[in-house]
Amino acid sequence: MRGSGNKAKIATIGAGAALVAAGLVVAPQAFGGTTTAAANCAAVHIIATRASTERPGAGIIGSLVSSVQRASRQTVSTEATDYPAVLNPYGPSVSAGVRALTGQITAKAAACPDTKLVLMGYSQGAHVIGDVLAGSGRQAVSTPNQALDARLAAKVTAVILMGDPRYVAGKSFNAGTSRTNGLFARGDDAALDGFAAKIQSYCDTGDNFCARGASLATHLGYTRKYNTVAQRFVLQRIGG
Repeated sequence: MRGSGNKAKIATIGAGAALVAAGLVVAPQAFGGTTTAAANCAAVHIIATRASTERPGAGIIGSLVSSVQRASRQTVSTEATDYPAVLNPYGPSVSAGVRALTGQITAKAAACPDTKLVLMGYSQGAHVIGDVLAGSGRQAVSTPNQALDARLAAKVTAVILMGDPRYVAGKSFNAGTSRTNGLFARGDDAALDGFAAKIQSYCDTGDNFCARGASLATHLGYTRKYNTVAQRFVLQRIGG
C-alpha cells in the first residue's frame, strides 16, 4: 500500500485523533531507565511503547506491565519508549519510535546480557514494535528500516501487541477475533512469523485501526478484555 492510498489511511487516523486522545487518558506510568550495573540487572526487563496521542510514559498498556511485574516470581524492571506518538505526522512518529526502541533494546542487551526482554505496545506502539522486529518492508508510511539484528532479537522473550495497525489476519500468533487486515497490513517482506512463538497480537472485529472497522471503543478496550490472558502468556514465556 503506497502513495495516495497510505495518505488516505493516515488522514483517517488523523481524523480520529481527538477521540483517541479522549479515550486514552490514563495516568502516566513512571518507569525506570537502564542505568543499573550488570551485577544488579533484573531477570526480566519490560519496555512499553505507548499508543498515539498518549502522554509520555507507558500509557494504557502500562496496566499490563504493572500486572506482570506484580505477578512474576522474578525481578522485573521496566521502562517506556520516549517517542512522539503523534497521529499527524504519523510516519515520522513511527520512525522516531523505531529508532528509540531499537536504541533501548541495544542498550539493555549491552548492559544486561542475561536479562530477558519483553516488548509491549498499543496501537502505534504496536506498529513500532513490529517494525523494529521485522523491518518496515516496502511501504510508504514511515522511513524504511531493516529488521532488528538477530543477536538482539534473540534477547526478546515475549511480545504483546494490541490494536496493531499492521495486523495481518490468519497468523498463528493472533489472539483476538478479527479476520480482517489492518490499515497498514504487513507484507511478506516484513512478516513477524519468525517471532510467532513469542508474540500475542490482539485485534478484534470492528476495530477502526487494526481491522479497518468503525469502532473506536473496540480499539480502546484491549487491556480490559485481554490483560489476564496476556499476563498469563508473558509469565509462561519468561518462566514465571
